[in-house]
Amino acid sequence: MRAIAGEGTTECEWLAWDAVWSWPALPLDPPGSPLVVAPHPDDEILGVAGLLSLLGSADLAAVTDGEASHPGSTMHSRGELAAIRRTETADALRVLGLGGSRVHRLGHPDGGIDEDTLAGELAGLLAPDRWCLVTWRGDGHPDHEATGRAAARACAETGARLLEYPIWAWHWSYPNDPDVPWHRARRIDLPPAARAAKSAAIAAFPSQIAPLGPAPEDAAILPPHVLARFARPFEVIFE
Repeated sequence: MRAIAGEGTTECEWLAWDAVWSWPALPLDPPGSPLVVAPHPDDEILGVAGLLSLLGSADLAAVTDGEASHPGSTMHSRGELAAIRRTETADALRVLGLGGSRVHRLGHPDGGIDEDTLAGELAGLLAPDRWCLVTWRGDGHPDHEATGRAAARACAETGARLLEYPIWAWHWSYPNDPDVPWHRARRIDLPPAARAAKSAAIAAFPSQIAPLGPAPEDAAILPPHVLARFARPFEVIFE
């Protein structure tokens, strides 16, 4: 668990770190359509939408529907938020050219993922050498970490290839942070078309990037200083 508060490490600080420009490139050679695993709707978009755009195919394992994004919202119930976020995911996939992707909705409660059950579910979707893109096990958010651990177990069981993408680590960590496995970092450089597709896919989540209403409980989850970290010209995974 990490305290995700304040504005965290700025994108300017990350881009000024020489190491990010020297990480080796990830060869884009999956043996077939990868499985991208999202603890909440939008995690897969923030983390690897550019990569998905470049690959042109992926299946999605949606672990939760993100119904707990705004506890105490004065505008929407948990059920309404879940429905909104499912629609946003579909819109984002269409923007990326992945509207025909298979979406496995696993139905875990937001904030209450059953890690053992999830590991078995993911194992049923994986096969030897298949890419499994998932939130990093050390990301600092409990759902992200539980999902990453479950995916790691499923990959070990099936022989699939584990590729972890950080989300909140860009907030609480800092350049050369010893708690982050920078030695496993791989870059995916994004050409302009992939960056534009990713930007449009992020914009498909208005429930997260804009306030739901005027009350503090309805504030944006992803304000501009957070979104800046996902507008960079590359993405990073830990191999």
